[in-house]
Amino acid sequence: MNFKVVEKENYTIVHFELESNITPEILKKLEPPKVNSTKGVILSGRGPIWLYCFLVHHYHPTKFIATFDPRIGAVIVESHSQEYKVGEVIKVDVT
Repeated sequence: MNFKVVEKENYTIVHFELESNITPEILKKLEPPKVNSTKGVILSGRGPIWLYCFLVHHYHPTKFIATFDPRIGAVIVESHSQEYKVGEVIKVDVT
């Protein structure tokens, strides 16, 4: 599993790519990239829902967490800020 981190002014994009099929045991050893918790995190990549749940939990201390949907943008799914509301969409280019 490969991670790519892109820093933006208000958030960090954490993109992942799977090199092959993975099993839940990978979570025991997985070390997601460190990020600045005063900013938000946008998760991007194709993977199983349990992987996304793990990453959302891991990045819980950040300002907000969003998941990237290429059809609409980054959907905020968790927030610790009045500035960012759950359900809001951030227009972002993750490429």
